[in-house]
Amino acid sequence: EAQFVESGGASVQAGGSLTLSCAASGFTFDDYVIGWFRQAPGKEREGVSCVSAKTGRTYYARTAKDRFTISKDNAKNTVYLQMNSLKPEDTAVYYCAAMLYLGIVTTSDPDFYHYWGQGTQVTVSS
Repeated sequence: EAQFVESGGASVQAGGSLTLSCAASGFTFDDYVIGWFRQAPGKEREGVSCVSAKTGRTYYARTAKDRFTISKDNAKNTVYLQMNSLKPEDTAVYYCAAMLYLGIVTTSDPDFYHYWGQGTQVTVSS
């Protein structure tokens, strides 16, 4: 059974930084794309960034470019999301998810992702 342990969510002030971690188990990590999504109250879930565990290829949504960095540690089956220059509009529950790697690395459609974590809360105050 696929499982994720997400951590690193917290309350920070605008301009601050956080690093989220997603430790995966129960599936062959190297065969998947691991993505980060977020959902703010009253809004749809949106993709943030993802990385192919096999190739290291990354993808960033427009809102994440230049501020967020995704990385992975295959030895630990863990993906990280370093978030800098946080803004109040980054406030959301952040989820990690896994999609089988078939050559596509994207978070454009959450329906592509098969396994989901429980989420970790990020709150950015102004």
